[in-house]
Amino acid sequence: MLTIGPYTLPNRVALAPMAGVTDLPFRRLCARFGAGLVVSEMISSRPELRRSRKSQWRSRHDREVQPRSVQIAGNEPRQMAEAARYNVALGAQIIDINMGCPAKKVCRKAAGSALLADETLVADILRAVVDAVDVPVTLKIRTGTTPQARNGVRVARIAQDAGIAALAVHGRTRACAFRGQAEYDTIAAIVAATDFPVFANGDIDSPQSAARVLAHTGAAGVMIGRAAQGRPWLCGQVAAYLDSGVVPPAPQEHEQLAILHRHVAELHDFYGAYMGLRIARKHVAWYLQGRPDYALQRRLFNGIEDASAQLDYIVQLSRIATNEELAA
Repeated sequence: MLTIGPYTLPNRVALAPMAGVTDLPFRRLCARFGAGLVVSEMISSRPELRRSRKSQWRSRHDREVQPRSVQIAGNEPRQMAEAARYNVALGAQIIDINMGCPAKKVCRKAAGSALLADETLVADILRAVVDAVDVPVTLKIRTGTTPQARNGVRVARIAQDAGIAALAVHGRTRACAFRGQAEYDTIAAIVAATDFPVFANGDIDSPQSAARVLAHTGAAGVMIGRAAQGRPWLCGQVAAYLDSGVVPPAPQEHEQLAILHRHVAELHDFYGAYMGLRIARKHVAWYLQGRPDYALQRRLFNGIEDASAQLDYIVQLSRIATNEELAA
């Protein structure tokens, strides 16, 4: 069994934290379909941003599956420690530290994966956060700053010495962003060099690829990111396959549209009609990818300016899908 501090996870599959994606409605949905751990969008450690609308949304944990894992981002040890205490007071049961984001707007502030270039600062931040709270602290990293400077093993050892409870490693460097293929040799070396649970992350898009990555790396679990967009059932499929060797079938198209309908309704409820219908557009695009009429459906849906009309449109698509399935 995979444990993080006092928490035993139901399986070895985690949903990666993704800014602008893994909001509370999406986390709850993925958990319902079998994700063993879900992690929040990253929350800035800057205290002046705590009252911003974005931070308020990202700090909500009502009706969320436990343990509630909250990711924080920043580059100043005392500020990160205070952010950890603040989020624990709001209900976080695990604090996750972001040292993996390659986004330029994050790295320009010497946060995210930019921190990997300064191992002394990495150690200072990790010790400060671990000492600040009485809940498990986890860490998300990349394999290094560039392919020529993969220091993931050293950072992992620093993390273990600091008291980090679990580590997730994306198999690319900061410089790689999301280009090219993930490499797993560095993750395997990290697993061999440490004793805490390691989640392998990067290019895991099917139950079979998850099994291959686990076999290659020896990791305790896998973390699924972009592949879950539009497929909230994927984490559960992966978990079932790793447990039984059998892949549960994906929902049929009309079932996927019913899931999408519920998802969009929850986005409207969470963000309000105005923001909810705008945020729903990207999620709907992910669900509809692969359809032969994808471009048309995306254009038509994005032209809808009323929340209830969005839901009606999805109902129409579901009826068409049901009739086509019955006729097949």
